[in-house]
Amino acid sequence: MKISKKIERAEKENRVWWSFEYFPPRTAQGLQNLLDRIERMRALGPEFIDITWNAGGRTSDLTSELVKTCQGLIGIETCMHLTCTNMPKEKVDNALREAKQHGCRNVLALRGDPPAGKDEWEAVEGGFVHGIDLVRHIRKEYGDYFDIAVPGFPQHVLLPPDELVFEMKCLKDKCDAGVNFIFTQMFYDVDIFFRWVQAVRDAGITVPIVPGIAPIQTWNGFQKATMLAKTVIPQNFLEALEPHKNNDEKVRAIGIQLVAEMCRKILAADLGIKGLHFYTMNLEKATKMLLEELQLVPRVETVKPLPWRQSLTPSRREESTRPIFWANRAKSYLSRTENWDEYPNGRFGDSRSPAYGELDGYGVWLKQTKDEAYKIWGFPSTLADVHALFARFCLGEIPSLPWSDTSPSPETSVIANQLAKLNEIGFLTINSQPAVNGARSDDRIHGWGPSNGFVYQKAYLEFFVSPGLLDALIPHIERDKLITYYVINKRGDLRTNTHSEGPNAVTWGVFPGKEIIQPTIVEAISFMAWKDEAYELGRKWANLYEPDSPSRKVIADLMETSYLVNVVHNDFKDPNAIFVPFMKAAEDYAASQHTAN
Repeated sequence: MKISKKIERAEKENRVWWSFEYFPPRTAQGLQNLLDRIERMRALGPEFIDITWNAGGRTSDLTSELVKTCQGLIGIETCMHLTCTNMPKEKVDNALREAKQHGCRNVLALRGDPPAGKDEWEAVEGGFVHGIDLVRHIRKEYGDYFDIAVPGFPQHVLLPPDELVFEMKCLKDKCDAGVNFIFTQMFYDVDIFFRWVQAVRDAGITVPIVPGIAPIQTWNGFQKATMLAKTVIPQNFLEALEPHKNNDEKVRAIGIQLVAEMCRKILAADLGIKGLHFYTMNLEKATKMLLEELQLVPRVETVKPLPWRQSLTPSRREESTRPIFWANRAKSYLSRTENWDEYPNGRFGDSRSPAYGELDGYGVWLKQTKDEAYKIWGFPSTLADVHALFARFCLGEIPSLPWSDTSPSPETSVIANQLAKLNEIGFLTINSQPAVNGARSDDRIHGWGPSNGFVYQKAYLEFFVSPGLLDALIPHIERDKLITYYVINKRGDLRTNTHSEGPNAVTWGVFPGKEIIQPTIVEAISFMAWKDEAYELGRKWANLYEPDSPSRKVIADLMETSYLVNVVHNDFKDPNAIFVPFMKAAEDYAASQHTAN
């Protein structure tokens, strides 16, 4: 969605919104760490983020990669900076073309700072001279596809009157050329900001103004940033901060109070401004503390428009349904389905496509390195060790498993003890969800989608299990006429008690003014495709250990002999019903083992 539409919607709903800015790191490791941080900070509820563009596009490839990843994998609306500095027209066109391919709908157009090593700005041959030239070019080439933002400088209000008039004319000309909104440079003097906003409106500029807010991280960082931008610092800021300049924690705590008070004044003023844009400096804690101080709580709809992470690339923006099997491996799902014949069709369609289930196109990988795996999972040497490892994951004591890229979801905590028990007795769960009977869509654990709705889901379990324990389970499952299941082995032999080839919706939502949304399903053909990946992940885990080691043997044997099973209990009103057959099966199996011995 365009940022201007987000601003417009927030105004209609009379609510405060916020957004974050990041810059591309210089190293690949830094990029990965930043992506992890952006993904975590997504839970803070930004309406969008923006990614800076270094002078001359020094990190242009990283900017493009960040935009692509944030739009496609993290699923957060992204605004891309674009400068004129050292940017010939061809390079600008390439950047815009890639942004559109990634689904980016928002660009911040800047003239940019002078290139590194130069004091004066100069145009590159074949490039653009002013920011307005870049705005006009984008509008000429792309029409209204992009929302275009430009920077605003509140301290221009301190210029002599004739210079201020000139700056306002330049800003007005940009807006008349097609600008949708203005991001301001950071500031700390709220009175200067108010005077500048009035000057902007007096100049006939009506587009939304988004104030740029810079959390105070450390004294040295604060001094450096304000000196570089020649930012006016109010005397009360200096008096409060300077006595503690050698205590970073104290500076940050005081800075949070000062900046929060400034934000409150902005939001309370009669300016029509309901949004705050945070310059994070790629750091998390100060921004999080500032939001907490302002009591700005993320809307569930912003964080979870669907129960799974939605991709915002063009071919997937309308995607509304996915198989549940890849719930914990979204990147793998996106890679696997990139070339499905069915896209873009807006729904999960006929999975009999010849492109479906192909593994060789991208391979199966573990997120963890060998050293990380050893640190997380240790060296299990018996089945009991493996069972305990899975149980610890369900209880949140370890951060991941080979089948799950992230720690257990918040809703796992609702059934964590039951899951831990299942794993201890030999049902090695790799995916699950509890039954939910009409939770509000803004519920902090189960909620997703638009406000004032209700969400439902059937209890679901997916697990590896030994042949003997499976034989004990199946009779109990089949006695419960409300349970459907699929069982498959490594070779691909499938059995089930369902007589329908169609999908079984296991999650749905009911919202005002919408059809019922059914975003998560179980169905046979995609389960068969997921089976290959599930077993391969186990094999890769085994291969992290030395060839003759007990760890490799126990995991490899487990993958060779176990069945992969998924179970859906269709009575979503009874949260405990799904676990009953498992407990009975465990008792029967234990009794049979005792008799055999």
